[in-house]
Amino acid sequence: MSTGLTQGQKITHLLSRTSFGATPEEADRVMRAGSSAYLEEQLQPERIADRLVEERLKELKTVRLSSKELFELYPPPNQAKKQGITISSRMQGPRYVIFELQQARLLRAVYSQRQLYEIMVDFWSNHFNVFAAKGADRWLVTSYDRDTIRPHAFGKFKDLLLATAQSPAMLFYLDNWLSVSPELAIRSRSASGNPSIRRGINENYARELMELHTLGVDGGYTQKDVEEVARCFTGWTIRRPRGEAEFQFNSRLHDRGEKVVLGTKISAGEGIEDGMQVIDLLARHPATARFIATKLARRFVADDPPASLIKQTADAFQRSDGDIRSVLRAIVSAPEFYSTDAYRAKVKKPLEFVASALRAVDAETDGGPPVLRYLARMGEPLFLSQPPTGYPDVGSSWISPDTLLTRINFALDLTANRIRGTQARRNVDPLVLAGPEFHRR
Repeated sequence: MSTGLTQGQKITHLLSRTSFGATPEEADRVMRAGSSAYLEEQLQPERIADRLVEERLKELKTVRLSSKELFELYPPPNQAKKQGITISSRMQGPRYVIFELQQARLLRAVYSQRQLYEIMVDFWSNHFNVFAAKGADRWLVTSYDRDTIRPHAFGKFKDLLLATAQSPAMLFYLDNWLSVSPELAIRSRSASGNPSIRRGINENYARELMELHTLGVDGGYTQKDVEEVARCFTGWTIRRPRGEAEFQFNSRLHDRGEKVVLGTKISAGEGIEDGMQVIDLLARHPATARFIATKLARRFVADDPPASLIKQTADAFQRSDGDIRSVLRAIVSAPEFYSTDAYRAKVKKPLEFVASALRAVDAETDGGPPVLRYLARMGEPLFLSQPPTGYPDVGSSWISPDTLLTRINFALDLTANRIRGTQARRNVDPLVLAGPEFHRR
């Protein structure tokens, strides 16, 4: 492994991995302050003034509204007609809520001074993916982004894991809000006289919690563990799913029997403590440290990260009790980070490509439908990844003849100012934006 990057290459590399694209202004800041000081500044986003992006977000009303307000003000078209609400635009009801959420994500990527923070928000949004077009999640994902992911993006992993477990958006997306004790389900079917009622244990969240959120598919759990974890999370449900939705533990729906998860006995007779014990167990499990370390090393270093880097990163995760800032410091300070093997080795996801191009031309953009349509055509309609895996972070997922052509067309339209709502303010050769090097970070 060679680490023979020049100083200029190191600055370019640091910015390409910890931001949505280097700009001359940010390169100058790193040159003056030094890479370590710049990284520490980025790891304290609450200390960074972000007035430009805040001003732009003021125009987006829905990102500040509660779930109840979104339900009331942006009902489905058929419900709006019943309520006598006039619909005069194709971008209506919950579609408009999702549109402004997408718009906000893009504007933050382009204009925020808290670039590493926004990178991590995007990372965790995919790691803990929720599909914004599923039922009530059309109104719940706004709060999920604002109140669940963003406040915990740089904190302790355990806190983030608990926040997602108790999020109405996640509870709805993976159906855990419907999961109840099998004994109660049997009694309910008997009382109703309707044997077709199948509400009972739902394993969706339990399975994804271990496979995608913590241990990983090779993390050593069994189908029996999935069943036991599902029992632990019975009664974790939603109060008012189509109103002011909030997490509720309903003890009446909970399976109070003894469970055994990954060899750990969870005593009978408890309530919400069962799920809390599982969260604690999974957050501190060595397999979780390895899984999260691998994903972060893949995001910041290489599609196939070196085993040495994964071990260093996992060790930092365990030493710090899952402190995300500490883990990021370990990655960026590792020799593998600045290796020539890692330099320009990562293919940009569509969001990264579009945001970096807009930053490169110093664009004035509203992040409106024309730009968002380009993102969708490249394969990344924001907040609309249907599988719980979220959008992948490996180059093979994003490069095909069709998507490359779309990227080239975007670069040509951007530099020629043919995208409505977007104006390039810095002259950049379109061949640079369309060229293979610009697709990589």
